[in-house]
Amino acid sequence: MPLYMDVHESLPDGATAADVANAHKADLAKQAEYGVNYKSYWVDDKAGKVFCLVEAPDAETAARVHREAHGLVADHIYEVAEG
Repeated sequence: MPLYMDVHESLPDGATAADVANAHKADLAKQAEYGVNYKSYWVDDKAGKVFCLVEAPDAETAARVHREAHGLVADHIYEVAEG
């Protein structure tokens, strides 16, 4: 299955790393409906960015999980290869 890195360029005002953790939990609860596997995420508090690593049939399906789980859709989604 393809592997994607999605990038959220800015967190909503006032959002914390704990809020991102809760959003990730919501992704995990929703992902099985679409055959998606959100593997991990990283938060850059200083830059206000979030990066999510996900296996999904395609980029749109990965975005759909975010949209339905919590509404925070990535600004960019890149297909990547693990090295």
